[in-house]
Amino acid sequence: MPALLTSPGKTGSAIFALLLSTGAMATAADPARPVAAPAPSAAPAAGSPAAPAVVAPPAVVAAPGVTTATWWGHAAFVIVTPAGTTIAIDPWLENPSAPKSAVQPATLDAILVTHGHADHVGNAAQLAKKTGAQVIASFELASLIGAEHSTGMNIGGTVKLRDVAIHLVEAVHSSAFGTDPKNSRYGGPAMGFIVAIDKGPTLYHAGDTDVFSSMSLIGERYKPSIALLPIGGHFTMDPAGAALAAKLLKVKTIIPMHFGTFPPLTGTPAELKAELKKARVGAKVVDLKPGDATKL
Repeated sequence: MPALLTSPGKTGSAIFALLLSTGAMATAADPARPVAAPAPSAAPAAGSPAAPAVVAPPAVVAAPGVTTATWWGHAAFVIVTPAGTTIAIDPWLENPSAPKSAVQPATLDAILVTHGHADHVGNAAQLAKKTGAQVIASFELASLIGAEHSTGMNIGGTVKLRDVAIHLVEAVHSSAFGTDPKNSRYGGPAMGFIVAIDKGPTLYHAGDTDVFSSMSLIGERYKPSIALLPIGGHFTMDPAGAALAAKLLKVKTIIPMHFGTFPPLTGTPAELKAELKKARVGAKVVDLKPGDATKL
């Protein structure tokens, strides 16, 4: 299992109307996951490998031969490669589960947005303006976000960024841009991203999706070793679906996401572990708290 670090985070302040329309509230659904600074992971069960020590660096930085991923809650991640390339994915960094007292990234090379829903577009425009990062999204969505440096693409496309190759793959979901469901605009197709890092791992951020049979082709073609999978249900696949996705992808590690942010997102990492065991899938689950970083 990757080693865990602890990095700072920021409390969310915005709740989007499209989520309110489902009865969602700006509180974590799981009372065991308060909106607070992350705590060290629990001790491992008897007979399991010892958990790595938890440390608290001032920030997540590049290190020789190391890739890190920091979870900001919901579907938001910041990836730092061994060469120092920094990538934000679905950067809703002010979501209700985001940890307190965080400093948002001062430098970014790229911002990846899987689809147009406000809880995934998040702070993309502001971060792009502040950092000059390249926004990579569907052709339609890139123009709606309106960043100065953007690359509108579609499923099947690839862009190379320093030591990272970013491949756009399909997702089974809807996509609309805007916080008012009655006046939203078409945001292009929903997508996932394969992030293939030179001298590092290949990651799959599935975005919002149910499990689908072509995940086996994604696994065959790109061979990701780590999958960032939604497990909350309601808007995406649930833990049982994520276990099947892991089987199709043949990944070694799963980092669950898109759960607990709002009451409808009821799936939990514990349920995912149980479903993996039931399906006889040997993938490990890295159960991060918002603000945690992990070495990949």
